[in-house]
Amino acid sequence: MKFKRAIVWFRNDLRVHDNENLVKAIQSAEEILPVYCFDPRMFEKTELGFHKTGIFRAKFLRDSVSALRNNLRVLGADLIVVQGKPEEELIRLGEHHHVQAIFFSQEVTSEERNVEKSVENAAWAKSIRTESLWQSTLFHIDDLPFPISQTPEVFTQFRKGLEKIVQIRATFPVPITINYPGTTEIFSSGEIPDLEQYGLKEPEPASGYLELVGGEDAGLRRIQSYFWEKDLLKTYKETRNGLLGFDYSSKFSAWLALGCLSPRMIYEEVKRYEKERKKNDSTYWLIFELIWRDYFRFICKKHGDKVFHIAGIKNQMDSWRRDSADFRRWCEGKTGVPFIDANMRELNRTGFMSNRGRQNVASFLVNDLGIDWTWGASYFESQLIDYDVCSNWGNWMYVGGVGNDPRENRYFNILRQGKNYDKNGDYVRAWIPELSAIKGFDIHQPEELPTLKPKELKIELGKTYPQSMVEMEKWV
Repeated sequence: MKFKRAIVWFRNDLRVHDNENLVKAIQSAEEILPVYCFDPRMFEKTELGFHKTGIFRAKFLRDSVSALRNNLRVLGADLIVVQGKPEEELIRLGEHHHVQAIFFSQEVTSEERNVEKSVENAAWAKSIRTESLWQSTLFHIDDLPFPISQTPEVFTQFRKGLEKIVQIRATFPVPITINYPGTTEIFSSGEIPDLEQYGLKEPEPASGYLELVGGEDAGLRRIQSYFWEKDLLKTYKETRNGLLGFDYSSKFSAWLALGCLSPRMIYEEVKRYEKERKKNDSTYWLIFELIWRDYFRFICKKHGDKVFHIAGIKNQMDSWRRDSADFRRWCEGKTGVPFIDANMRELNRTGFMSNRGRQNVASFLVNDLGIDWTWGASYFESQLIDYDVCSNWGNWMYVGGVGNDPRENRYFNILRQGKNYDKNGDYVRAWIPELSAIKGFDIHQPEELPTLKPKELKIELGKTYPQSMVEMEKWV
């Protein structure tokens, strides 16, 4: 059936490359109306007092929507931007512009799925067809060698099962043109909202930090720079646990989270790099990380809302502390443990934190403070520029001991971690200027300095820098 007119509802697929949803809509309809809906529910405050989508995520989203609009205009179309609940706004647009079908990408977790169902039900009531497609993963869901209900709980089994059997599908090309309705009708493309209307304020730029810019073009530029211009892929495995700078890791996660980059496109680019430059452990390791991303998505689809519950997928008894004052100190980077505080301050100033940092601050909150792991997951959801619902909650379950980790106790010795990854204290010094006068590794344990030294360095523990919330001797 050929539709006269169809809406393409963009969600976490903010790109024109490898967008099956867009390609299939163009094939199925004579005219296309691309739409993005800013849902105010995504910017509400949580019970813990912070915005569900914080300023860094929101700013990256706004930039990404703007970039998508520009790329659609190059193809002869435009992006209609609306604000409100998709189940209301899409149907209103559909009725007003005589739309016969709505195409959209499938999501996995309950909030997104509930919105999908609401859109489908509302569209059905108005005789508008809906078509949904799976396109968020490297391996397509229809190609899995097992039903979702039998997805392996251990990552290694999942990875080996897919690598041996499943062929990764080829990417879809960028459309040559998009047939947008002509000038006989007036279409208001709508304004991309000012974030202040959601109670969010533009952050002050962090000194010396290269800001991540949202959008498909920025993501493609990053691939070109990281792979081809700086030739950093060949050492990715060795540098990925870095802390300082921009190039120790790919940073693709931010663009992947909103679908500005397709995982399959990254995979194809890695394969091209292996053919033209070098194939080694590092090139494989980047693909390995994409498979981890798939794994958490399929685990979330298998287990549903359990991934958000305090008992996790292991159904373990709740024994967590819920001390809001201690939690706030962790959020603000005022725990008195410099390695933890530096990471949290970087997150609060930039919306980003290294993989190594995330593991350490999560372990500290869960294992050293004993605080509800879902609180930490919620704070990351608000703050992280590269927030991905499945990876975030899957990893926090993992650290909380209620997820998929076959090892029972994932405990991080914070001082040992600091010694391994910030031996000279440069990372802590960058984010905690009040301790910057302390030389070398001593900056990681200011309470252990000789009695007079802190005063000579103008450091007064408990005033210029907080006393540690925990006994640091246990890590020595």
